[in-house]
Amino acid sequence: MRMMCYRCFWPQALCWCASLRPMATRTRFVFLMHPKEFKEEKAGTGRLTHLCLPNSEIHMGTAFDGDEAVQALINDPKNYPVLLYPGKEALNLSESDQASAFSGQLGARQPVIFLLDATWSGARKMLRLSPSLQRLPRIMFTPSAPSRYIIKQQPVEGCLSTLEAVHELLAVLERTGLDHYADPAQLLGVFQRMQDIQIKCAADPNRGGYRRQPYSAPAERVAARGRSGARRLNFLQGPPVPGAGRGRCPQRPGRLRATAPTKNQHARI
Repeated sequence: MRMMCYRCFWPQALCWCASLRPMATRTRFVFLMHPKEFKEEKAGTGRLTHLCLPNSEIHMGTAFDGDEAVQALINDPKNYPVLLYPGKEALNLSESDQASAFSGQLGARQPVIFLLDATWSGARKMLRLSPSLQRLPRIMFTPSAPSRYIIKQQPVEGCLSTLEAVHELLAVLERTGLDHYADPAQLLGVFQRMQDIQIKCAADPNRGGYRRQPYSAPAERVAARGRSGARRLNFLQGPPVPGAGRGRCPQRPGRLRATAPTKNQHARI
């Protein structure tokens, strides 16, 4: 059995901890991590992002209305909690007027940004089970580039990994004067190194449990069609409003969209 590092959850021979440089931020990032992501995902980016940001924390679960720590963050009057999730009601911080509106709402409070770290279906369930998250104000941004994820395929254009989403958001906050992004190259460098390790392992015939075919470039991949494609787009349906029967939520909580994402919308997988 391989010896593991129980901080970064990688084998000790590949431990990331010594190479990660803490980046202080005004913003507090809260990663709400699905149990499968927390316990099973070997190429998850949320944990690596958390390790780079001392002003961040991880909470595992599928429902957070009963999570005392999460609810304390939401209800603390010193905080301004928001959900990073695109939608019609979300403020796009890439737009100067909407960034100014966000700054005005923020005031002297500390921004606390919640991110759902799960697959699309997992995130939809987490939101459905957490009305307190559905009620949070939402923010979004315009991605500066398509997803750089090589070892996973995003369901639709505009989707980003958790690490990429935080990188893009910090860049926007830096540009608008709402935060300081001390080392923009670090997160993307970590992302590339993580994928290089996975690709190298996949190419080693002596390693068990890895795929035995090369990864295609993200731009060359064809989206799933038919029933398979329809299942992948199930996440576009928002969770039902509590007490409103089985209808769709008229005010979608951020990342769950009722229409396909546009170039001006962000998401993560």
